[in-house]
Amino acid sequence: MMIILTDRLYIFNFKGMKRLIFKIFLYAILIILALEVWIRVLYLGKDIPNRYVDANKVEKWVPNQNGFSVTGNRRQNFSEYRINDFGFNSHHEFKPTSDKIEIALVGDSFIEGFHQHYYNSIGTKIESKLSGIEVYEYGYAGYDMADQLHLISAYKDHFELIDHVFLGIKFSNDLRRGEYEVIKDRMRLEKPPYTIIKKSKLLIYLQSIGVMDPLKRFVTTANEHQHKPKKEKTEEEIKKMEEKYTYNFKSLVSLYGYDKEKFVLLLNSTDTSQLFINYLNENNYQYIDYGPALDKSKRPTTLIYDAHWNNKGREIITDVICEYYLEKLSN
Repeated sequence: MMIILTDRLYIFNFKGMKRLIFKIFLYAILIILALEVWIRVLYLGKDIPNRYVDANKVEKWVPNQNGFSVTGNRRQNFSEYRINDFGFNSHHEFKPTSDKIEIALVGDSFIEGFHQHYYNSIGTKIESKLSGIEVYEYGYAGYDMADQLHLISAYKDHFELIDHVFLGIKFSNDLRRGEYEVIKDRMRLEKPPYTIIKKSKLLIYLQSIGVMDPLKRFVTTANEHQHKPKKEKTEEEIKKMEEKYTYNFKSLVSLYGYDKEKFVLLLNSTDTSQLFINYLNENNYQYIDYGPALDKSKRPTTLIYDAHWNNKGREIITDVICEYYLEKLSN
């Protein structure tokens, strides 16, 4: 009798456990779906545009996309982007002609401007101060000097019609290579599992607020077997790095060309090697040092949670470009 009761009790507990597991699974699915809907309704998860490599081996955004860029866990920054038919975020279609004056801004995410509405970009600010001029923004997150000069070389006929070209450069990041090639790591973002993640606003939101960072660190550490802390560079190592980056600049100019009359570098002297600045001065490269103007500002020039320029910072960059342009025009 005891055996029969035990068997029945076992069967009862097993069925109860199955029901409990089923309910936990069902509730988990419902909670995930509810969070997905909640994040979509409140627009907490950003839209991620698709990227591609065109026939000229230029990496850029797939043309004609619209969406919203969101930063922060409480939507601290919410801005609309518009990818034009050339593959860049802009309120303009890029149609340079010899009949009008055009300015090109070429660079990384600071020029790309996903942190501000596309209709309130640096380009539109410049246009509001310099009447009769169109400003085209060729900005793409991650672009370095190799990307920029390759872009201009690949579309040589297009850029020959543009009157002035400003190239953003950060010495520590943008001169690590002396020749262009497509960065495969960035293009992996257009393959699974990243394409699957992009379809879920919940996963995008969790990733953006850092919830998935511990998992990333665990995977990285597991792959590397051990985490090696970064060592401070010695003076000798810094000198070699500066020499290498300056050499890479020379190599890029030699490979892709550089119009010293038309091209102007946008840099901050506070984080630029003096060796490199000396080289620019000795070889008559034009550049704008916007560092002092940013330092003089009594208001913050970057976003609270991000190193990118806020609206005040963009206004300052606009002013230094306009001042440079008007001074050059007067001369």
